Amino acid sequence: MPLLAVMLVTPVHAAPQGKVDCIAPAQPGGGWDFTCRSVARALQELSMIPAAMQTINVPGASGGVAFSHVQAKRSGDDDLIVAASTATTTQLALGNYPDGDADQVRWVATLGADYGVIAVPADSPYQSLPQLLDALKADPGSVTFSGGDVAGGFDHIKVLMAARKAGVTHIRDIKYLAFDSGSVAISQLLGGHIDAFTGDLSEAKSFVDSGDLRVLAIFAEERLPGNLADIPTAREQGIDVVAPNWRGFYTPAGASQKSYDWWKRTLDELYTSPQWKQIMTQSGLLPFHKSGDDLDRFVDQQITDIREIGSELGMLR
Repeated sequence: MPLLAVMLVTPVHAAPQGKVDCIAPAQPGGGWDFTCRSVARALQELSMIPAAMQTINVPGASGGVAFSHVQAKRSGDDDLIVAASTATTTQLALGNYPDGDADQVRWVATLGADYGVIAVPADSPYQSLPQLLDALKADPGSVTFSGGDVAGGFDHIKVLMAARKAGVTHIRDIKYLAFDSGSVAISQLLGGHIDAFTGDLSEAKSFVDSGDLRVLAIFAEERLPGNLADIPTAREQGIDVVAPNWRGFYTPAGASQKSYDWWKRTLDELYTSPQWKQIMTQSGLLPFHKSGDDLDRFVDQQITDIREIGSELGMLR
């Protein structure tokens, strides 16, 4: 066959030939499981994959068991994607995946995010993020934060990132109280026991709508659309911190380049589809899409930022 003919019949992107797997690194339910199942349903409804996409739950170690499983058992699998999020990069940054490194996988695409916020009660004396951070600069222990994540988790870390950018010293002295969920943390805040809340916008929104809570800043690259446009970003207030709890995927590092290109292109197309926009609206996801080299750079920066905070707090393993 002439070379030109070979080039014409050879696909630029290697689409899967049959069933594909999506690993959710947790039990059924929750963010990673949602990511796999909702994407699988949308891809099948849009006929963007040739056959079914199966969700496989591999729980344990906040994603570490799945990460190790991919390295040991499926490191060259073209028919596999794995759900990931900011929780994944946080664990990698802190060294909580044994022998785990961000370069051992390939980051494909994000399909939305739940952005971090700092919020205060409606009657709080703090009217802006810089005003609150100035209080921390004067006395790092003067403001107590609540969150629905463990100490050292991303809710805690994004406050420390903002404080660090503002020039707060002794960030170890910043008070953070962890609760079982964001709603419990906000209830403690509204009960007058805490000064500020750190969490995600989805956790705070109903309390903002009711007038009980005021968001000082959202950690987004720019203001959000629609009725969320009144919330100022940290960046526009001089604190250059972007902290999305993004939802997306990685593939095994040993998978073929053509397979990676196909997944990237397919997930890029899915993100722009009306079906996915509807899923985002229904689930509370906000716009956040990076893929390929753009996502690689973002992940590297996010891991660097979290690792620097973890080092200061003695959290690295």
